[in-house]
Amino acid sequence: MALCALPACGTTVDWLGNDRMKSDELRPLTGPPEYPNALQDVLGKTDEEIASRINDSFDQLFYGDWWNEAIFYPDLSNAEQAYIWDVLHKQVRTEGMGLGMMITVQLDKRDEFDRLWRYAKDWLEPSSGPRQGYFMSWCDTPRGDKAVLCADPYGLQQLAMALLFAHGRWGSHSGSIDYGADAIALLEVMRHKETLNGGIDDGVTNTFDAETKLVFDVPHVDAADTTRPSAEMPAYYELWAQATGDPFWSEAATSAREHWRRTAHPRTGLLPERAHFDGTPVTGSANFDSESYRTLLNLALDHVWFGVDPWQVEEADRLLAFFSKQGIDYYFSSYTLEGVPVEFDRAAALIAMNGVTGLVATTEERAEYIEAAWATELTVGESRYYPGLLHLLSLLTLSGQFRVY
Repeated sequence: MALCALPACGTTVDWLGNDRMKSDELRPLTGPPEYPNALQDVLGKTDEEIASRINDSFDQLFYGDWWNEAIFYPDLSNAEQAYIWDVLHKQVRTEGMGLGMMITVQLDKRDEFDRLWRYAKDWLEPSSGPRQGYFMSWCDTPRGDKAVLCADPYGLQQLAMALLFAHGRWGSHSGSIDYGADAIALLEVMRHKETLNGGIDDGVTNTFDAETKLVFDVPHVDAADTTRPSAEMPAYYELWAQATGDPFWSEAATSAREHWRRTAHPRTGLLPERAHFDGTPVTGSANFDSESYRTLLNLALDHVWFGVDPWQVEEADRLLAFFSKQGIDYYFSSYTLEGVPVEFDRAAALIAMNGVTGLVATTEERAEYIEAAWATELTVGESRYYPGLLHLLSLLTLSGQFRVY
């Protein structure tokens, strides 16, 4: 579908003002020369043990019992489509769709990847109106009392990155989906939605602030000056700069890293769910909670793929020191930034992400956190969606199999 909404324009335009670039004009992505395998190097696991654990986790999440294990569901009305189901909230979120696509491209599961993307295109992308080109999801409000329909920047960015990896791994002209073209279109919309709409229409904005280069909490005027640390993905932005040649993305990577430094608590290292651009927490989203966990994965990927910010190592050490003070087997799921417990349950998703943090940290106890992530059983039951995704992503990251393609 044509995304251009400029008055009297006959072609879509890219962020450089030229005709939109084609898939074969995307530049190759370059990752690190090697990927650390902490499961082998720190825990002594064999290649066979690691492969078995990852395969078993994938099979359970994608093809396990529908009532108690799986989060990947075929669209019964269309055999070529499938979706990731947030079982607890009874929703399809772009967060889950994007992470599902990321997992499947990393594991070379092209059929599952294509089915997820076809579903997203058919069911989540508005075909007209000011949100055309975005993909609709559900976002928790700052007060946390309900989820509202939104274009979630976290999910949008996962979709775009997964598509670029699919372009690099499988090629965009070897099947029925032009991954590169779809990635280009989504990057264009995130960068230039207001231009494509001929201005701000119904409050819809770009996904990124033009001045600070920070990602908005949601692309809407109501979210001005507000972001989410977990939606800041500097490693992805560096790759988008490589692929497109657009310096905006390199600047966005620098801005995201700087914002993490402003926002993280100087003693505990904890980050809030939402923060203003100046780093102060947003009232109602000021605690370290479930959405904050994703920030730890973003930080680890940036460190492993690019390693340009020494503060990230200091931050990882600070975080693990805080949780060790609580007790590695006893820390809770939610805290104020100062370290006061808010929720008193254990969270498998946080255990998985603290394991990933151990990949960055230099302290002796890092091995204990990596071991805990390995030892934790895959969550079953109604709450399996979020911890299941983060569990499998932690195994991929810790084994050096979350890679740039």
